[in-house]
Amino acid sequence: MSETKKKVALRSAEWFGTQDKNGFMYRSWMKNQGIPDHEFQGKPIIGICNTWSELTPCNAHFRKLAEHVKRGILEAGGFPVEFPVFSSGESNLRPTAMLTRNLAAMDVEESIRGNPMDAVVLLVGCDKTTPALLMGAASCDIPAIVVSGGPMLNGKLNGKSIGSGTAVWQLHEQVKGGEISMHDFLAAEAGHSRSAGTCNTMGTASTMACMAEALGTTLPHNAAIPAVDARRYVLAHMSGMRIVDMVWEDLRLSKILTKEAFENAIRVNAAIGGSTNAVIHLKAIAGRIGVPLELEDWTRVGKGTPTVVDLLPSGRFLMEEFYYAGGLPGVIRRLGESDLVMHKNALTVNGKSLWDNCKDAPIYDDEVIRPLTKPLLDDGGICILRGNLAPRGAVLKPSAATPELMQHRGKAVVFENFEHYKERIMDPDLDVDKDSVLVMKNCGPKGYPGMAEVGNMGLPPKLLAQGVKDMVRISDARMSGTAYGTVVLHVAPEAMAGGPLGIVRDGDYVELDCANGKLNLDISDAEMAQRLAARAEEHVEGAKSGYQQLYINHVLQADEGCDFDFLVGMRGSKVPKHSH
Repeated sequence: MSETKKKVALRSAEWFGTQDKNGFMYRSWMKNQGIPDHEFQGKPIIGICNTWSELTPCNAHFRKLAEHVKRGILEAGGFPVEFPVFSSGESNLRPTAMLTRNLAAMDVEESIRGNPMDAVVLLVGCDKTTPALLMGAASCDIPAIVVSGGPMLNGKLNGKSIGSGTAVWQLHEQVKGGEISMHDFLAAEAGHSRSAGTCNTMGTASTMACMAEALGTTLPHNAAIPAVDARRYVLAHMSGMRIVDMVWEDLRLSKILTKEAFENAIRVNAAIGGSTNAVIHLKAIAGRIGVPLELEDWTRVGKGTPTVVDLLPSGRFLMEEFYYAGGLPGVIRRLGESDLVMHKNALTVNGKSLWDNCKDAPIYDDEVIRPLTKPLLDDGGICILRGNLAPRGAVLKPSAATPELMQHRGKAVVFENFEHYKERIMDPDLDVDKDSVLVMKNCGPKGYPGMAEVGNMGLPPKLLAQGVKDMVRISDARMSGTAYGTVVLHVAPEAMAGGPLGIVRDGDYVELDCANGKLNLDISDAEMAQRLAARAEEHVEGAKSGYQQLYINHVLQADEGCDFDFLVGMRGSKVPKHSH
């Protein structure tokens, strides 16, 4: 045993390391699983936090993934204990997995703090599980390493590759526009999701896997290895080995999740054409670890960063090609070799700096990971907007938008909520043209509890039939990272919280100016004040109960990360000793 090991007091010893009544009982109860006595003698106990669920199809292969993590832990001299937490998967969970992200984070935090573990491996996949597990672990601040489940194989339709999620939006628009038949639309289902794994586009799951790697919380290449590639299981095994050493090195999350790490992640998000959801999730993770992160940081750090990863929904390829081209280490090498500011010395979970991990990373395909001189987009930084319509900010993803619409003024066509949108958008007599701005209210954190991914409103069928492909859309909702279009999201404060979005009327002129970060409603200050006062008098929130009521009462706004007000901050891993 090294000198380092001797100096580190194992947290699990508070349970298993005493020869009194409590130690007897803790060990005895664990031994009913057939665990021999020597496993309790000075070995790090490693928790495996598993979001496996058959109702979260992206994570349904995690039983096998966990077994490979266990092998690595055992090989390195640790003892693995696997435990389940709430699995917040986006594909099935209604109204949205975002509603239960904070619930999952609470589950993770209390499971870690209350149980005898010295470190934890976080098994994440479908998009909300990544931030939820990092949030919970960050609040406890013990050694932790992230293992993602990996993206699914390329979808296939008519012999061509199609992207999960993105293909759904495209095919549905084509059905509504009369370009394809309903038969062809339904026939695409089987080839759309043909292996285990998360969405194979640069959706929120792939984005957050990249964010976890850019933050330094994973081993290199974690983000992009396909779920069914044997190398995914090798990475799981190596992560299991590494977490044991992290215990002896006392390499806790607070040493990795620094302000520099978050700035690296913001830069990487621009380079990969990442999801707008990353803005909310990174803010929430930063809030747990105690790092100040503001919307302005996205402009200050990300602005001017070219998008070099040519992936759907922004580009052409899918996650399989991204991994074969060199994966995220290749992207970080591209950025680091340029004059773009990267914090090269940021520490990662393998004990090396981010730059040491990536400086010699091979890049095999310049079409997928483009040179900085030939980017997909010159400036892929998330566009932060402010103005009288979004006093606390809104976001837009330039790599998914139509350049001609990023400076636009048009008449508002207003939907009071998502149900109203669904009713009204199909009306052939709807007063709308290609220059109109679609505005949807009451879909934010409180308004549509959980802030569902409905911001990428489908266009009116009558305009689709005319060949219109994109319009400016504005809401307090989110959108899937697999979606595309000139879509303004996360308007804060939301309508349900009394924000100005709630007073927009049909026919009002709305002005979007991405170049200058502006989003304004073209009415006078006096008219704005009058409308807001009138809305405040009539505004009544719908009755909710149970967890939804807790959520509405305590959720913060989008610019604050949508965490609960009482969960922000690091509470550590100390827990009162229980005497049986």
